[in-house]
Amino acid sequence: MSAVTVRVPATSANLGSAFDTAGIAFALYNTFRFETSDTLRFVGFEAAYCNERNLAYVAYRAVCDKLGADPAVTITQLACDVPVSRGLGSSATLTAAGAVAANALHGGRLTDAELLAICTEIEGHPDNAAPALFGGLCLSLTDEGVPYTARYPVSTRIVFTVVYPAFEVSTREARAVLPDTVSRRDAVFNLSRAAMLPRALETGDPALIRAATRDRLHEPYRKGLFRNVDEVEAAARACGAYCFLISGAGSACLCLSDTEIAQELSERLLPLANHWRAQALSIDGDGARITEMSL
Repeated sequence: MSAVTVRVPATSANLGSAFDTAGIAFALYNTFRFETSDTLRFVGFEAAYCNERNLAYVAYRAVCDKLGADPAVTITQLACDVPVSRGLGSSATLTAAGAVAANALHGGRLTDAELLAICTEIEGHPDNAAPALFGGLCLSLTDEGVPYTARYPVSTRIVFTVVYPAFEVSTREARAVLPDTVSRRDAVFNLSRAAMLPRALETGDPALIRAATRDRLHEPYRKGLFRNVDEVEAAARACGAYCFLISGAGSACLCLSDTEIAQELSERLLPLANHWRAQALSIDGDGARITEMSL
């Protein structure tokens, strides 16, 4: 039997203005082992995910179908450090791991672009799929069914802190609150800021980052789903955060600052409802990485 272990980073999408477009990978990981076998088997997953709808297997099978390979596999969840349903790309860790593992175990013939296309089709958008696969800051689009992505540098001056509560916010619920149409003024507002976002994050200029991350397309509508989020934002800003953004569909939020604030913020969050916690995150530059392989 052949086996491969794949480690995939957490991701945060949107970054304010770049709705369904921007995503960034962080050094917080889920790790999976894939071993070719005679039957489909899952180890270490909750019972609800031990079936063919498991996204790691959906992606694994999609790559196998493209390569004409047998999709029978044993998938073991070795580590699960990315919180589920918190807007930190837990589903993208599964799809990226499955696609990378299947490609590695069956000849490695698919290109990065082909792997991104498969993961994007499963995820629905490339905003989390691209940084999960390739690491770093990625801005992506899909044109006539074909996803494209580009990586950009991020200033080391920026300190990232994630805060997330005990409650979940489903992606379906977060999308349901969005309006079907927006004004031209709001569309231009976001377009101009999304265009400036990569430069803002490259320079690390707080004023430019604040301006480039402002949003009118999703955050004003989604904040109503987040219990006591205003208290959490106030605590983050009191600690020195100059940006407070919804991470993906939530319920996690992302703070940007010039200095480390996780410890002080954690102390300020203790008396608040819903058990919010803060965690410092560094950027992952590798994306989905094979850490062990035997053929």
